[in-house]
Amino acid sequence: MSPFLKFWKKKTVTTLTDNPSQSKSQNEDYWTGHNVTKHKYFQTTKESLEYFDWRNDQYFNYLNLMPVVDFDNQVILDYGCGPGHDLIGFGIYSRPLKLIGMDISKSSLAEAQERCNLHGLRPLLIHCNDPEAKIPQENESIDHIHCSGVLHHIPDFKKILREFKRILKPEGSINLMVYNRNSIWYHLYVAFILPFRNNFFPELSLSERFAKSTDGPECPSSFCHTPEEWLDHFRDAGFDARFRGAAVSMTEAGVLSARFDAIQDLRLSSESRKFLLALEFDSAGFPIVKGHYAGIDACFQLRHTNQ
Repeated sequence: MSPFLKFWKKKTVTTLTDNPSQSKSQNEDYWTGHNVTKHKYFQTTKESLEYFDWRNDQYFNYLNLMPVVDFDNQVILDYGCGPGHDLIGFGIYSRPLKLIGMDISKSSLAEAQERCNLHGLRPLLIHCNDPEAKIPQENESIDHIHCSGVLHHIPDFKKILREFKRILKPEGSINLMVYNRNSIWYHLYVAFILPFRNNFFPELSLSERFAKSTDGPECPSSFCHTPEEWLDHFRDAGFDARFRGAAVSMTEAGVLSARFDAIQDLRLSSESRKFLLALEFDSAGFPIVKGHYAGIDACFQLRHTNQ
């Protein structure tokens, strides 16, 4: 059973607004309880690095698309750093000139500080309880922005993109991970397994069910787009944007055997059925669509348009 289903069955679901003016405290409260390490406490550097390696392996191809190496002597901002998982990666596998982490959750920042202390790292950690506020960094002061799993939780994410553009050096780079509509997660797990096998919000639309399932039923906001739609948003914000590919979660890999049942089910949408019919597979059995892995984590690289 998915951890999200376990969570849902234990709690009464509260309907939360996707309005850009949603409560700041509501956002902070949610992400204080929900973070990528599940509040794990690390006692040794070995344990911490083993977890770093293990968690990245849960998303096939992720570390190739969102690398933490080869950023020596750069000022790096991890926007939405949570409990510091990727800060550890940058701090250990690169030699940044300065490492900055920003997050909406004070408790996650405290966890990040504790884990970084274990490795002898001294990042600048900044609490920002308004995800749409001005980023407290000077114009053209950042060499590289790493933003993994954040923008798809911010309704007016274009404000953040404008801030990224302001603080990024002319020759700087941005690596972004956002949720991918062209994925097994969306078209098989959310479209078929959750509603028709697990009776998880079958009355909701596919996009509404996605919002309820991907980061928990009480997540204040969660959405996804196709890579083409994301590229349009990034280019509209003034960036030269490139889709690097997608990472496949082990949850997605684990449910692939259900795709033939899904294709035969009249309740499955035409969009999802045709997506599943178009899948190809690599030699290891990972799904491919339109030449890219069909995973939930779509990864992009952005640069200033004059680069």
